[in-house]
Amino acid sequence: MILEKVINRIVIQSEYKDFVDKYIDNLLNEFKGKIHSIYMCGSIPKGTATPFKSDADFTIVCEDPKDIDYERVSTIKDRLLEEYPLLTKIDTIICSIDDVLSKPNEWGFWVKIICVCIHGHDVGEKVPPILISPAFILDLNTETKEEVDRIHQSLSNASDDAMKTRYIKGYSKRLIRALYSLVLEDTGVWQDDMIKMKNAIVNYCEIDSSLVEYLYACYLDSNVLVEEFLGIADEVYSFFENALHTMAASKPSLE
Repeated sequence: MILEKVINRIVIQSEYKDFVDKYIDNLLNEFKGKIHSIYMCGSIPKGTATPFKSDADFTIVCEDPKDIDYERVSTIKDRLLEEYPLLTKIDTIICSIDDVLSKPNEWGFWVKIICVCIHGHDVGEKVPPILISPAFILDLNTETKEEVDRIHQSLSNASDDAMKTRYIKGYSKRLIRALYSLVLEDTGVWQDDMIKMKNAIVNYCEIDSSLVEYLYACYLDSNVLVEEFLGIADEVYSFFENALHTMAASKPSLE
């Protein structure tokens, strides 16, 4: 079964269009000739963004990520967040063309399936069709442990309530995405709608559904005790890691 693109048509709402155009222009002016292409994912390119609740998610693809100074990107982001308060935050990740083409089940998946190209030539078109399989699911989660460990530590060290809320929401979303990857062979499609992800996990995954409902509730409203949340998050990740180990040990299904 081949994974289809999440967003087939770009429908940026009028209240976000000026921001998107200005962010692209700022990036291109700041890093002249160093950006190959720019992509978006999430609610803004889908046309489902909610002012003062939705954030903006960009990906920059270039020859060498070292050419794109993240501090300079952050300066642009901070300036535009002041100018466009309807955005909760602006996230921008940077990868190389080689990352996309040499890691089709990781960066290739991200650019080809999750994102849509809003500037430049879509390098995702060069990524071969992505087949849903245990091998793909394992590749997709190559960096999940590192990401989870990083956000776990950030949340543990956070002292500001606003940052705690942000980390809990982000951690919940990351764990739900990880669990959803386990049921891809059942759903046959990558969802980016959180409630559809949550429902699919409850329907197809063997994890205790109350844990999934707790994570989803935290994604919607992150006003919970950090210690309580981390305990649940650790339990969920332990289940996820064991499921990956079982999948990896099942040699015949990977051949």
